[in-house]
Amino acid sequence: MNRLYSVSMRDPKRVEQILTSMRNAGPSTLQVISDFDMTLTMFAYNGKRCPTSHNILDNSKLISEDCKAKLKNLLDTYYPIEIDSTRSVEEKLPLMVEWWTKAHELLVQQKIIKDHLALVVRESEAMLRDGYQQFFDHLHQLSVPLLIFSAGIGDVLEEVIRQAGVFHPNVKVFSNYMDFDESGVLQAFKGELIHIYNKREGALLNTEHFKDLQSRCNVLLLGDSLGDLNMADGVMDLQNILKIGYLNDKVDERRQSYLNSYDIILEKDETMDVPNEILRYITGQ
Repeated sequence: MNRLYSVSMRDPKRVEQILTSMRNAGPSTLQVISDFDMTLTMFAYNGKRCPTSHNILDNSKLISEDCKAKLKNLLDTYYPIEIDSTRSVEEKLPLMVEWWTKAHELLVQQKIIKDHLALVVRESEAMLRDGYQQFFDHLHQLSVPLLIFSAGIGDVLEEVIRQAGVFHPNVKVFSNYMDFDESGVLQAFKGELIHIYNKREGALLNTEHFKDLQSRCNVLLLGDSLGDLNMADGVMDLQNILKIGYLNDKVDERRQSYLNSYDIILEKDETMDVPNEILRYITGQ
């Protein structure tokens, strides 16, 4: 496994202060909020792109060739917009809603059967990042809540975590969930759409979750897009937040905007090494 990744920080002194403060407060004040696709999962393996939770379905045998072509067309149209550093979030917002809505409509037309999801995940090339076991297990052992906040498909990503053997009781997922009819056929998606740029609204809509964690005022946040920066906006009485960003794609042109927004930037990193090291430090392990 290639470990030639780089770690950069805009303000190392500030990072050190946050870490010291978190360590002094102890694990009982900590919660972790993380994106899923390309944050907890690998972006690429041996030079080949890994699938997101949407891609797992898109590339599966549950989807017709015609539907695959349409989904690919949507990806080719909207993904460049999503990662375009010259466009504002306001400009991207309606286009992201358009993309997710069209993709979900196409999936609903496929009459996907719930019982087939586990096999599709098993046959996919989705992989959690190297060191995931240690990450999930460590949080579980210390009863630190892990909130996974994803614009992907909740049913699929839960299955990825379940099959990896790390879906512990401290893990909670906010995502787009499928709504199956009584015979187990996909008929719609539930509730409000979560896409890459409205995670703030999602965080604020789920204030009940954060209310239960009121004493957990220190947040370790993991993401891979600028839209992930708002995932902790529902946290009450926030004391410290350390934001770790995986910069996976279009690295040179996006580096500056990531340095301006995240505390620690990880480039070309397919591991959980840095988050694991930080957790060990904060928890004194």
